[in-house]
Amino acid sequence: MKVKAIKTRIFREEEDLISFILKYITKLPEKSVLVITSKIVALAEGRTVSGDKKLSKKAYEQLREKIIKSESELAIKTKITWLTIKNGMVMSSAGIDESNANGKIILLPRNSFQSAENVRKILKKRYKIKNLGVLITDSRIFPLRAGIVGAALGYAGFRAIRDYRGTKDIFGRILKMSRTDVGDSLATAAVLAMGEGRERQPLAVITEAPIEFTDKINKKELLIPLKDDLYLPLFRRILKK
Repeated sequence: MKVKAIKTRIFREEEDLISFILKYITKLPEKSVLVITSKIVALAEGRTVSGDKKLSKKAYEQLREKIIKSESELAIKTKITWLTIKNGMVMSSAGIDESNANGKIILLPRNSFQSAENVRKILKKRYKIKNLGVLITDSRIFPLRAGIVGAALGYAGFRAIRDYRGTKDIFGRILKMSRTDVGDSLATAAVLAMGEGRERQPLAVITEAPIEFTDKINKKELLIPLKDDLYLPLFRRILKK
């Protein structure tokens, strides 16, 4: 698998996303995945709130709290951040971003799955290819691990999970739980190449990925109910202590 990050100029708020992509990517090969950071998708949609520099620190924190709560299904304030659930994913502060934002608070895209599909339809025709994946990424932190990895906020054109359940391992044992999170794995590889600082690489192209392309996806294939989460019993015990 190969990942190539694309260096660009700074993306402007409410700029046309397709025109921006076409300016920096003149060709996409068959069976490739175009990766787009959620920040420029949100900027294209005008999903920003002005972080007025005249606000007091208290007023600014109240503004952030209001945004986080309105953008979340569940929000719990901690010493370090707000732990939130949005669109079935655990993330910090509902994914709002203030880095590289020029004084703005950038929210997540309205509907990352729909945005990915819209981009895919246009680019398939433009590049005259049959199989194309589009992946919109954000970053997240794993429990008890330092540093961020990539997360698949929305995608189109490929299956985001590989299910091994019911198949045999190399010694003939039936696998009961094994599944590969293809979407977040691709996102992590792309985020590693794209960077999180001053790199100005909001786009990436993945080629030769071991994935299954499809025109129809299941938006819920990566989600599991909270009650079935692997870590839930562990954190319940820690909280009790």
